[in-house]
Amino acid sequence: MDNMTMLGRKTKEESAGLSSKTRYMVETALMIAIVLIMGNTVLGTIPTPFLKVSIVTVPVALAAMLIGPTAGVICGIVFGFNSFVGALTGASGMLSTLFTISPTGVFFTAVVARFLDAALVSFLFRVLHRGKLKQASYYICGALMPLFNTVFFMSSLCLFFYNTDYVQGLVSKYNATNPFAFVIAMVGVQATVEAVIGCLLAGTLGVVLSKVLKRG
Repeated sequence: MDNMTMLGRKTKEESAGLSSKTRYMVETALMIAIVLIMGNTVLGTIPTPFLKVSIVTVPVALAAMLIGPTAGVICGIVFGFNSFVGALTGASGMLSTLFTISPTGVFFTAVVARFLDAALVSFLFRVLHRGKLKQASYYICGALMPLFNTVFFMSSLCLFFYNTDYVQGLVSKYNATNPFAFVIAMVGVQATVEAVIGCLLAGTLGVVLSKVLKRG
């Protein structure tokens, strides 16, 4: 093989590598933009007669499933920081109130909880997707993303703020006898609805887009 042929092949390989990296960055940036748009507009919620269901975890799940675990974690962190900024600006009623009690606690509740959620679901998707549940993994992780979001968020909330006057007022409102009963009473139904919607929405989009984009 002459030098010109080798040089041509190397150039094509380098171009393909650059294209892949560029595509990864563009797709990740796009999902970050969607997370921010949904997190700051009505597009991030589905209003119902009884609940305001959040679907901001859907683009986080799609990033993890279609782009990769790092993209999923990045989108999860962006989701968390957006909530944290909402606490700083007063846009988030409960977190804004709790911020006056413990900024550190709010940071863990808003940011770290979302990081853990995205990291865990990204890992589980990779494991499930390599096994016999390849197609089902989209639906499973689509449901787990909002479910774990609630679990980590409420766990952090109880860890840092359960004994505060603000949360104890909510405990009394829901007539809860312990932290677990409080979480179930406050967000049990909403978490279930969000998990079902996440399963159907993120799962279906994940399957369809994976075929359109020819992702494994």
